[in-house]
Amino acid sequence: MWCTSVVPEFYAPCTYARPVTLIGDIASEFLPTNSSSQPSSQPAERLARGDIDKIEIAMTLLDLFGGTRLLPAPLLLLVIISVVVFTRIRTPSRRPSISQSRTPQDGTSQNRKCKPTKAPRLPGQWTPSDFVFPTPPPYPNWTLESTKPLPYRAFRYGPKYNITMGLRSSPYEDWIQLDSHYPKYHSDKAARIEDRGSKCCITAPEAYPAALELLEELTAYLPCRYPALFKRTSTGISNIWSGESFDITERPLKEDPMIMCGRLVQDDLALMIERPDGQYYLLAGAILLAGFWRLEDKFGMPLWKIHTSGDVPQFKEKLECGMTKFFSRLRCEELYTRNNYFLQVDDSLPWSWSIGDEDSPEVSWDTAEKNRAVEHHWFRSERQSLRRLPKTGAVCFTIRTYFHPIMEIAQEDYVPGRLASAIRSWGDDVARYKGKERYGDVLLEYLDKEHQKQLDRGLDFAREDDIRQYPW
Repeated sequence: MWCTSVVPEFYAPCTYARPVTLIGDIASEFLPTNSSSQPSSQPAERLARGDIDKIEIAMTLLDLFGGTRLLPAPLLLLVIISVVVFTRIRTPSRRPSISQSRTPQDGTSQNRKCKPTKAPRLPGQWTPSDFVFPTPPPYPNWTLESTKPLPYRAFRYGPKYNITMGLRSSPYEDWIQLDSHYPKYHSDKAARIEDRGSKCCITAPEAYPAALELLEELTAYLPCRYPALFKRTSTGISNIWSGESFDITERPLKEDPMIMCGRLVQDDLALMIERPDGQYYLLAGAILLAGFWRLEDKFGMPLWKIHTSGDVPQFKEKLECGMTKFFSRLRCEELYTRNNYFLQVDDSLPWSWSIGDEDSPEVSWDTAEKNRAVEHHWFRSERQSLRRLPKTGAVCFTIRTYFHPIMEIAQEDYVPGRLASAIRSWGDDVARYKGKERYGDVLLEYLDKEHQKQLDRGLDFAREDDIRQYPW
């Protein structure tokens, strides 16, 4: 369920137009054309230590074999190629690392990324960073009435379904995304806080400083990004639409800081705290609209157990190692996002009652009514962001859910055919995890019909990649 891999740019292949001088062309890479350098008197010892350079290796080998005059051209070429391969294996790459910008936008960014690597910090210990999250520009033309939810359609054509973290670097200003559905989300969250309280919003004592920091970060960010909705005050932040005012300076706060954070945005929020064992634990959260999982079940768990307890497909084989490294290496200057999707056979955003009562000891797809009419099928997509808070080092995980009727998104160009292909690409483990057995027959039949309608009206599928690219 969880990276878009970055492939280094390799050298382009060369075709030589002068085959007679091929040996000279290759040799010129590492043999000086006018040099008085002599091969080492002890090349074998230096080669074993790894401190002999490729010029000396080449010259030594040529001396050993009697020079270019005694070697046939093909054998000399083989010797030279062997030297090139050997030295590239032994010599650290001079190419920029994946994390370094090839085309820096400004000197500050490039200088920061080229700083020498600091000594590794001890797990569970964090030295506050002086990084300040940049002030975002106002969202262009944003209004509570007219700004529609972004059309994330994070599924791909089959036949292969790839299980990866799917992380993408994101601009700072896109940290939190709000839209015209804000009133409904705000209302649903308020009702959940009232009805379920600490079952949905919990902050462990050791995570309290991180929760306060997150509240401060949102208070600084939201009025700048959404000035039509929020206003900065001398003591905190006010919601212009709802009339709420939040004092973040008083002690004690009137509410758990995670509850206050949850009231401000459409996202669910979680804070992962590193302990001395090097594991990240879920120790603060406002999980109010999750649909399929409950904070009280996962609270206090390390990252790996959160996923294995939820039977995330192939977590151990394909996700755990990369996820563990990502969390340990995540820097305050970075913001990442990812998307996923699910299908749901009821219309409840906060909790999908079709998989069981929210307070039942066990919930599963087994309780869902099989093959409900497609009118009851909903597309549920999450846009998640991850960033490290600079003062406390906590990793902040935001989960924004987008919720639409299947019959609505299936009217969009290219969507029904691509979604049907994606569902058919699920392996057995993914199909079980996503509950396909309860709705697959009805849903696929409907999507195939809608796809055929698009074919019949002449939709040009050759242009799809030009019009819609992942995750849209």
